[in-house]
Amino acid sequence: MQIVDPKTGQPMGGPSQQPGQSAGGSADASQFIVDVDMSNFQQIVLEGSMHIPVVLQSWSPQSASCKTLMSALEKLAHEYQGTIVLARLNIDEQQKIAAQLGIRAVPDVKMIIQGQLHDQLHEALPERQLREWLGKHVTAPEGGSESLEEQAQKALEAGDTAIARAMFEQLISENPDDHSYRIDMAGVMTREGNFDDALSILDALPPEHRDGVKARGVRARIDFAREALSPEDVEAMAERDDSEAQFQRALRAVADGDYERGLEGLLELMKRDRSYGEDAARKTLLRVFDALGGDHPLTVAYRRRMFTLLY
Repeated sequence: MQIVDPKTGQPMGGPSQQPGQSAGGSADASQFIVDVDMSNFQQIVLEGSMHIPVVLQSWSPQSASCKTLMSALEKLAHEYQGTIVLARLNIDEQQKIAAQLGIRAVPDVKMIIQGQLHDQLHEALPERQLREWLGKHVTAPEGGSESLEEQAQKALEAGDTAIARAMFEQLISENPDDHSYRIDMAGVMTREGNFDDALSILDALPPEHRDGVKARGVRARIDFAREALSPEDVEAMAERDDSEAQFQRALRAVADGDYERGLEGLLELMKRDRSYGEDAARKTLLRVFDALGGDHPLTVAYRRRMFTLLY
């Protein structure tokens, strides 16, 4: 049996094992985290993937990024409670297997399902992105432990910014290279009205993160929050149905991160009163699209509806 690349239909190699050969190799305390070598590769990776998805991490003791990645994968393997197996291949010791798999550099992580290569990584992603990658192929078990990030997001949704801030501080401390958590922290500060500190965090990010879609979204929320009326003032307009009140309600919704409600309000205002504020509804829609990014589902849906009105 061999690992097959579904894109090419070609086998990716893999050492054979005689029927009935027992699994060797060392394993850690978890039965779902196994070191593989010539004696057990067939059983653990190839045959095992016919029943449970196998995450094959090829690594080298000389690589610090491999060790960081391994720690995150081990944590996730425990959390997934046997719905995946983490197979660790030391390429320095198992050069023959590495050569047969065509592994020339590490980190290298392969998702093997039913004996086929379904996906692979060539970089040490932070835990958040590893979860997203795993989630594309394997459903996390119900009742599994809720991640700290999920707890932080729930606290933020509930309006408890103090708890959310403390959790994101912990996530930043534990994952210093995951700049996305710093952007989340800036978002918490934006919710608290602490705009200057939020901007300081964003400005200190590496360029690829500072200018990315997620950071632009937080900056846009700060801009909208500075332009929008306070929640109390918007609430005072509850009985009004004029264009100014509709625009301010939509702007407040965007500032609060409720993009769908804000976009819906702006689109309705555009249909109802294009002349308001010198086409303010359409111009604001474009700003929200830019903040969300062109590929965001809300951008795609509402841009299409906006163009329908225009043409």
